[in-house]
Parts: sequence; structure tokens; C-alpha cells
Amino acid sequence: MASPSLDTSIFREYKPESPIATELRRLYNNLKRKSEGSPYKSFLITSAVRGEGKSTIASYLAVTVAQFPQVKVLIVDADMRRPRMHSVFGVENPGGLKECLTHSADPLSVIKKTQLSNLDVITAGGKTDSPSQLFESELLSEFFAKVRFYYDIVFVDSAPVLAVSDTLFLSAELDAVVLVVLAGVTPNQVVIRAKETLIDARANIVGAVVNNMSEALPYYYDYKYYGAYRKA
Repeated sequence: MASPSLDTSIFREYKPESPIATELRRLYNNLKRKSEGSPYKSFLITSAVRGEGKSTIASYLAVTVAQFPQVKVLIVDADMRRPRMHSVFGVENPGGLKECLTHSADPLSVIKKTQLSNLDVITAGGKTDSPSQLFESELLSEFFAKVRFYYDIVFVDSAPVLAVSDTLFLSAELDAVVLVVLAGVTPNQVVIRAKETLIDARANIVGAVVNNMSEALPYYYDYKYYGAYRKA
């Protein structure tokens, strides 16, 4: 398991008592309450189109949940075209999801540690010319079955819904989907189309996070979020 960089931006900037962290804790509690019967363990974080902040939400949500010491958290970078989790958490990208889906690598062998003892990351891995074909592999189900066994909560950052088909394959393997929407920018009809696309794929949409552009996140992110949780 690779060790994280000591100069990782998300850990320099993250404050457990900040408004962002507070609202994301509320979001997490709302997500848990949405489940009927067995609690949700795996969450797909996506958006309709690029630039809505899904990777920001996914990474901050993972760090926020990992503040609970008894919860073992994993974040998986499944955005094979524009991977970001390796940069966010200061780890190397090669050796990740791609290797699990193409070379049958053991998911536990590609786990990378972060500065939080109970938060691990699986990066996107090496480059591939056909990311969509990776998600049609039978190894995808095996991958998620194994990581769900070893972790209490799994967050997956995926490509935007309307850009490629990757997210639809992923949604079938995960308990719940959270849609990130850029308020005041993404047209309503685009968000509705993304929602309908997920519903057609029988994805379990449990809510949406709507961001607020009135304030600025740290320099390495695009927007600041207030944790508005709304029923999809």
C-alpha cells in the first residue's frame, strides 16, 4: 500500500468544524436515513455534465465520514477519463481500478493509504483507450463485492452521466446514487435528463447536492458548497 504525500492539499485545507464539513455530516446522516432495511454502504457520486463539482463532493464527503473513528471508508476513482483522486489525496495514480478490471488485480493490493488511518483510496489506475469497456467486465461486480466486504462505507467518483455510459454500469453495482448539481449554471432540462437516464438504468437516486457559487473553495477546487440535500 502506497503512503500519501505529506503535502496533500485536501488535508491542509479541511477543517472538521467548517461549514462545509458540518453540512456534509448532515448530508451523510440524511443518506443513511434514506435506506429501508439494510443501511446503504456504497454511494456513487456523479453529475449531469462536467464542472459541477462531483469530485469535490466525493472527496470532502469521504474525509468527513472518516472523521468518525469507527467507520472504515474507501473512496474509488472511477472517472477513468479525468481522474482526480490521486491528486486530491497526494498518491500515485498507476495501480488502481483499471488494473483490477483488466489484469484481475486483487482490490486489496491496489489500496493506497491516506493521512487518515481509516480512509483509503483506490485510484483510477493506468490509462486505457476504452474506459467504457472496462465497466462491462464481470470483474466489476467482483471488485465491489470485495471492497464492500472490507469497508463500512464506499464512495465512488464517476464520470458525468450524460457524457459517457460508464456511470450507468457503475450504478448497477452500488447501493445509492447522489447527483451533484451546479446551481444557476446547469440548465434544468439537463439535470432532468440526467435523472431520467439514471432512472431508466434502474439506479437508486437518493438525493442531490446543490452547490452555491457565492463563496470560493481553496484554489485547487472550483466552487464552495453548502450541503443542501434535496429529495431527487
